[in-house]
Amino acid sequence: MSLITLLLIVWAVLTTVLVILIIYRSTLTMREDDQLFLDDSGSHMEQEQKELLAKVHKLNPFVNTLGATSGVLILVIAGMWVYKGLSTF
Repeated sequence: MSLITLLLIVWAVLTTVLVILIIYRSTLTMREDDQLFLDDSGSHMEQEQKELLAKVHKLNPFVNTLGATSGVLILVIAGMWVYKGLSTF
């Protein structure tokens, strides 16, 4: 198995995890309102909103890190592929 093939497998796994996290984050925020006006009787809704935002904020660093890693890895793979292609001439 060549190094490029191994890197492509790693990239595919990282990108799959990234897509799953993005889908999960979007399902969490699907019913979230931008602005929520609550009175004292809706305090439980305010607590649910805060918990939801806490989950989203915990996911954001993972999504950002996986996105950057996936992007850098595909650029490295493309560079290796181009270098391999040019070195065969």
